[in-house]
Amino acid sequence: MKIKKGFYLILGFISLALGAIGAILPILPTTPFLLLSAFCFTQSSECLHNWFIQTKLYQNNLKTLVKGQGMTKKAKIRVVSMVTLTMLLGFILMGGTVIGRVILVIVWICHLLYFILGVKTIAAETPFSDTN
Repeated sequence: MKIKKGFYLILGFISLALGAIGAILPILPTTPFLLLSAFCFTQSSECLHNWFIQTKLYQNNLKTLVKGQGMTKKAKIRVVSMVTLTMLLGFILMGGTVIGRVILVIVWICHLLYFILGVKTIAAETPFSDTN
């Protein structure tokens, strides 16, 4: 059991570091790494999980999404823009690889549809309830 918790702990800190870097650099997406961190910290340590959900990274990027309330328009635009730039870079670097480019375009369209239609847009000033 200690090995499993140790694995989640290490993976949680690695994904937290990548998420923090992603909050600064547009090359890495922030949200998926922070979601992975939240999951890993929940699996490894209640103390770490409680600490993580109090950080600004969690509060600014994940709190409303995890609670099922949605994301602010600004957060959605930031996520979509970063993924679009990253996929555009991959698209350019693929050169003449048609199948790779087609797959990237399909993934990009699915990503757009998910964030436009699947994730609710909330107002930036929505009060947060800490009851759950």
